[in-house]
Amino acid sequence: MAVFVIADLHLALSDKNKSMEVFGGRWNDYINKLERNWNTTVKDSDSVIIAGDISWGMNIDSCGEDFRFINSSLNGTKYILKGNHDYWWTTASKINKWLDSNGFYKIKILHNNAYLCENYIICGSRGWFIDDEESLEQEPTDMFNQKILNREIGRLELSIQAAKKIKLGHQNCELVSFLHYPPIYGGYICPRIIEVLARGEIEKCYFGHIHNASEIKIKRIYENIRFELISADYLKFMPLKIR
Repeated sequence: MAVFVIADLHLALSDKNKSMEVFGGRWNDYINKLERNWNTTVKDSDSVIIAGDISWGMNIDSCGEDFRFINSSLNGTKYILKGNHDYWWTTASKINKWLDSNGFYKIKILHNNAYLCENYIICGSRGWFIDDEESLEQEPTDMFNQKILNREIGRLELSIQAAKKIKLGHQNCELVSFLHYPPIYGGYICPRIIEVLARGEIEKCYFGHIHNASEIKIKRIYENIRFELISADYLKFMPLKIR
């Protein structure tokens, strides 16, 4: 049994007009590539964390085909967190009720909580991101960004706290964090999020959101934390095994 990671599936099985194939290149036939690569790599006994931007559905009921695909066509137990394009995301209780009512038992949400996955304890939140050329070395001055950043930091802290409670009974397991938005990329740094990760003794953090990524902008290690980009197109639609 193993743990894999990926982000930014951008499924649109219920609305073909939103298919990422309009961007061509890596996105041509992406759903078939994803299914083939996924099921060649991932066994049904494995776990996969999907770090946001899962479905283009505008509300949860319009995501049925996408979640049926994730639940039944892709191997493994899937743990999902919110991305910036997951407009369907409501409350944890409503999502869990909807998943249960549709029989999507192989999908769990990562939201203000944590899970034990093999030798890892997973935690995380959506995070926040302004622009890949800006820096958040100082806290944002506008109220909108301040409010969202504070909220996401609070959620990340709750998730890490839940992970540490699990670790009390599983001392040999490693805490691993997931964010949809990158906490560091190019000239952009969000020190408050990185501070939360460091204080939580997180040594690995996986994030998505970035497409057509520039390798020179991806900082692999910063403040003793290893950061990995896991956007589906960056991974060539092949889930990445945590090592």
